[in-house]
Amino acid sequence: MLAIRLARFGAKKKPAYRVVVIERERARNSRSVEVVGHYNPIAKPAQVDLDHDRIQYWLKNGAQPSDTVSRLLKANPATGEQPVASA
Repeated sequence: MLAIRLARFGAKKKPAYRVVVIERERARNSRSVEVVGHYNPIAKPAQVDLDHDRIQYWLKNGAQPSDTVSRLLKANPATGEQPVASA
């Protein structure tokens, strides 16, 4: 089964993440199927760069997003979509 999750990169105490499509059983930073975005939480405001077309492709083909990736997708919708207000 495929998962869409974060892979940590960057220096010690300065994390940067890649949003990757990867086999669920693989280790966090092992070889991924495809890199579909980047996330830098250190920048103010945090920088999020997602390839929404490829993410939608993988979601339609059965990939499951992690909780963090789901949160990033809701907070950063594709152009033309409206963010979902949380109650």
